[in-house]
Amino acid sequence: MDPYAALRFKEFNIFLGVRFAMVFAWSMQFIVIEWQVYSLTKDPLSLGIIGLMEIIPAVSIALFAGHIVDQNEKRNLLVKCILGFSVVSFGLFLITHPSVAIDYASKTVLYAIYALVFIGGLVRAFIGPTIFSLIALLVPKKIYPNAATWSSSTWQMASVLGPAFAGFSIGWIGVHWSMCIIFGFSVLALFFLFRISKKPILNPKIGEPVFKSLKDGLKFVFSSKAIFGALTLDMVAVLFGGAVALLPIYAQDILHVGSEGFGILRAAPAVGASITMLGSTRFPLHKNAGKKLLWAVFAFGICILVFGISELFWLSVIALFLSGAVDGVSMIIRQTILQLKTPDNMRGRVASVNSIFVGSSNELGAFESGLAAKLLGTVSAVVFGGCMTLLTVGTTALVSPTFRKLDLAKDVEEHEKEK
Repeated sequence: MDPYAALRFKEFNIFLGVRFAMVFAWSMQFIVIEWQVYSLTKDPLSLGIIGLMEIIPAVSIALFAGHIVDQNEKRNLLVKCILGFSVVSFGLFLITHPSVAIDYASKTVLYAIYALVFIGGLVRAFIGPTIFSLIALLVPKKIYPNAATWSSSTWQMASVLGPAFAGFSIGWIGVHWSMCIIFGFSVLALFFLFRISKKPILNPKIGEPVFKSLKDGLKFVFSSKAIFGALTLDMVAVLFGGAVALLPIYAQDILHVGSEGFGILRAAPAVGASITMLGSTRFPLHKNAGKKLLWAVFAFGICILVFGISELFWLSVIALFLSGAVDGVSMIIRQTILQLKTPDNMRGRVASVNSIFVGSSNELGAFESGLAAKLLGTVSAVVFGGCMTLLTVGTTALVSPTFRKLDLAKDVEEHEKEK
């Protein structure tokens, strides 16, 4: 298959620009917030609460958001999502002004940050399903796997540059003006998005009752062994392998590398994942997908263990880089499963379930890591997470032989034959 097939469609290239700008802004914003909150509190649990403040609204309305996405035009819905993110980033720009720290108590500033993160969680509930659904309207069905790979690669590229730039910008211009840059990228994303035309609504059940719609979406996900197995495995692995939430502690108190080192640590997993994803455009991963996914998550657990016990900066960076490389394998396989196995009229709802299983597990994992660090200590918390990840992989491999034998080669061939 042509490794550049999806890039031959103009609107898909514009979409990649939108996705890059948004992910760059979102990932940079999360890093800046982490740094600011830990600087205010010096409490590892406060880092976990950031994730909790985002996961509560994201999970609470995720299924409802999927229903809304399936019932509405996708381009304009994404415009509203980006406008919502812009409001949040501008609010954080205001609340991090130096004069605010003088006029208000640190707890007041902290609670204001948490409130804005909560609003961002509401936006996130809609943005993931909208993007997932929009991709399918920009390219022919036969190149969905290639489009998913390029979309994920763009996501990872932005995830590399966003955290790295955040770490350096905090040192160069401070938290406040770093937030101004983030707001600028959200405006840039809107500029690109208006160059994509409105798309047709493919759902034949417009006006369908909400609860029936949600029931159908959940029933489809839980009845699909491939989708349900991939989501469950990734959810548990990410939940207990959320060591990245504790990176501010490692950077400031264990490795002593400052904000610049923090940016490098935060970007290392995304660098590894980006290399994996770019390589997968020439070397697809759909053959023996089940076994590859299990081995990838197992290797991820090993990397987290190495990072947890390391006191050397270079070794920590390598461990995080390799964790990202193998996590890229699991991400590509999961996205390929979702794109190939999901009907057009259910993409919003399936993507919402995906956000509950996988997307929210990042934030829940951040809370788990912060709480475990508070109770067990930082290093012990990371080691515990790595061990739980390995246990999850072993259990899945033993109890689900069907998933071990999962192969997507036939599905890819069928879609490539479609006109």
